Amino acid sequence: MEDFLSNLNKAQQEAVTHYEGPSLVIAGAGSGKTRVLTYRIAYVLSKGVKPYQVLALTFTNKAAAEMKERIAEMVGAEKAKKLWMGTFHSVFARILRVEHKATGYSKNYTIYDSVDSKNLIRKIIKELSLDEKVYKPNQVLGRISTAKNNLITHSSYPNKSQLIQEDERARRPRIHDIYRIYAGRLHKADAMDFDDLLLNINILFRDHPQLLEKYQDKFRYIFVDEYQDTNFSQYLIVRKLSQKYRNVCVVGDDAQSIYSFRGAKIENILNFKKDYPNAQVFKLERNYRSTQTIVDAANSMIQKNEHQIYKEVYSEQAVGDKIKVISSYTDTEEAYQIAQSISDKTLSDGNDYKDFAILYRTNAQSRNFEEAFRRYNLPYKIYGGISFYQRKEIKDILAYFRLTLNFHDEEALLRIINFPARGIGKTTIGRIQSYSNEQGLTLWQIIEDPDKHPLEIGKAAATKVKNFSAMIREFATMAQEQDAYQAALTIAEKSGILNEFKNPGTIQEQNKFENVQEILNGIKDFTERYEGEGTPTLSDYIENVSLLTNADREDEEDLNKVTIMTMHSAKGLEFKNVYLAGMEEGLFPSQMSMNTDKELEEERRLFYVALTRAEEKAILSYANNRYKWGVSTRSQPSRFIYDIDPRYLVLPEVESQSDPEQQANSLSSYRQGDPDLSRGLNASDKNRKLTRIGERPKQQPAASTQEKAYDGELKEGMWVRHDRFGQGKITHIEGDTFHNTKASIEFTEHGKKQLLLKFAKLKIISK
Repeated sequence: MEDFLSNLNKAQQEAVTHYEGPSLVIAGAGSGKTRVLTYRIAYVLSKGVKPYQVLALTFTNKAAAEMKERIAEMVGAEKAKKLWMGTFHSVFARILRVEHKATGYSKNYTIYDSVDSKNLIRKIIKELSLDEKVYKPNQVLGRISTAKNNLITHSSYPNKSQLIQEDERARRPRIHDIYRIYAGRLHKADAMDFDDLLLNINILFRDHPQLLEKYQDKFRYIFVDEYQDTNFSQYLIVRKLSQKYRNVCVVGDDAQSIYSFRGAKIENILNFKKDYPNAQVFKLERNYRSTQTIVDAANSMIQKNEHQIYKEVYSEQAVGDKIKVISSYTDTEEAYQIAQSISDKTLSDGNDYKDFAILYRTNAQSRNFEEAFRRYNLPYKIYGGISFYQRKEIKDILAYFRLTLNFHDEEALLRIINFPARGIGKTTIGRIQSYSNEQGLTLWQIIEDPDKHPLEIGKAAATKVKNFSAMIREFATMAQEQDAYQAALTIAEKSGILNEFKNPGTIQEQNKFENVQEILNGIKDFTERYEGEGTPTLSDYIENVSLLTNADREDEEDLNKVTIMTMHSAKGLEFKNVYLAGMEEGLFPSQMSMNTDKELEEERRLFYVALTRAEEKAILSYANNRYKWGVSTRSQPSRFIYDIDPRYLVLPEVESQSDPEQQANSLSSYRQGDPDLSRGLNASDKNRKLTRIGERPKQQPAASTQEKAYDGELKEGMWVRHDRFGQGKITHIEGDTFHNTKASIEFTEHGKKQLLLKFAKLKIISK
């Protein structure tokens, strides 16, 4: 044990060896967070703690698998195998199956992914004759998800007057009805969505205190990775489980909290000491990833945030190059300029393509880069496309597996009842569905013996339906006798899916056939590498696939390609060279996240995450003109560029300046709007003057002769509409120029917001 502790620095050793009681490990970017968590678990095991007494919660299965592999190397595979380690959803899905009798679900309940859930929501909206343009399935599901993550059930939702009022103001008063029906349909289908896994474990522990105590005694040491990304439901589970022994260690970095749109609450990590007053706090401040310049620049920028746990991250790597700021005339030119830069660097610096990453704020920015990379013949991979598991042919075969295990999984049944085509038409299916809703029966109860029910579908159709249900029953019996791979192969053959794609006539069909082959290969691999007890079953495989996160689903091939992805997707990754594209006001920070200090601070944290992905070189890029809705629009460079201490920047056209003071003076000229530097110019033209970077909106000077005075068009008491927040009433206006004037607005759906008029783009509804 002492041997492997020598691989840690002093701060890491302290965080590993002080394992009794509550602990908060604040891990700066690149500081070895995963290593500390891994070593701490191994250290606890070396002190005689039983592996089944350890609960370790992560946010991806991939992270859990890698940690378990490292722990096995230190303490042995047998011990590591018995750890309760995985994502929140996978661990608690397992407990819900064990305790299924207390939940009202069967042991083989189905887990719906977001596509299944949206399909079900869409059907309910249609059944209620609601306008899908108003009740958009994505938004409705998001509303329900938020409720569940705040432990608001479908039965308690109507009692939350604030929620009901918000729905009414948003012209969606039937949300609670949709939620009620949605919850009922899920239960009827013996299914849970992802949010239900956490909601139901909270309900289980609330309603069955003896079960809570059972798991408190079981999990005497609790570890949570990426604690800043936990939502309220996850936070409460950890609080409940750690209540008895209080040996809870959470690891994370408040400066990398970037998922509030998913329900993550930064307050969970900021308030940890309030929840556990006697907690020890360990700070990992040495960055092993990036150069000193990148780390110092990131520090200087993130210090602008008010809500944070202070730390001073440092690097002992090489000083490294300054961060270069690139200016382009248009967004198209920006993409070509970056493509040219990467092409040049692969030749001059000997870098591989995989050493480069382009990060941007929104997926929509990818188009220009795809075109530029094709023109330059550069290999690239765009992350965030359709997942392998969301492709139609894969969803189809998985639906067969799901229905085999759970006859009442209606989404799966409807997907495959006539695929491959077996003559069960839409009219037949529609009549079965209508009868099911009228009688309160599941679809399976009807199709298992359609002759018992007055369906009016005809004898031939009834026979086909019975044959289908008989085939599924045969699969279910076989799945209990065979391992996961044998069962999957049998289903693929006997269902007709393999035959459907066996003789592909097009490239698309060939791809589908190869995808079906690939999933069967994956099931074979799962069967051979299975670490659980007994023979791996189809049920084990389906649970594993259902709980994969987006990060787990990415193609893991080690290809020599430039990575192109959103900044959110880049969290946890690292590259030698990182280009941060689209560094413009309204794009980054996003126009949708500039209305409150809290939103703006999260955008700054996102910039911190993106910047600290770089190991050796970071390049910031912005365009002076960008197309928006088909119109070329003038852009201003992002305020975040100004948040970086100018000593660490190389600005457009001043690359040759080595004097930090001269650099600072140049940036000062940018900020002050020097008339000689006011033209938007192409940085690649060495004969032109500096491109002006506009002022930081949060640090505007008082009204000057150059600023446009506020014309008073908007008045207190007016009703206005905002693109994001909808309609609201102006309650207060302050400021003396258009540039710094703010309006306090009480929005009907989103409550009170304070907006800068310069960015708000308000439309007057009534005076």
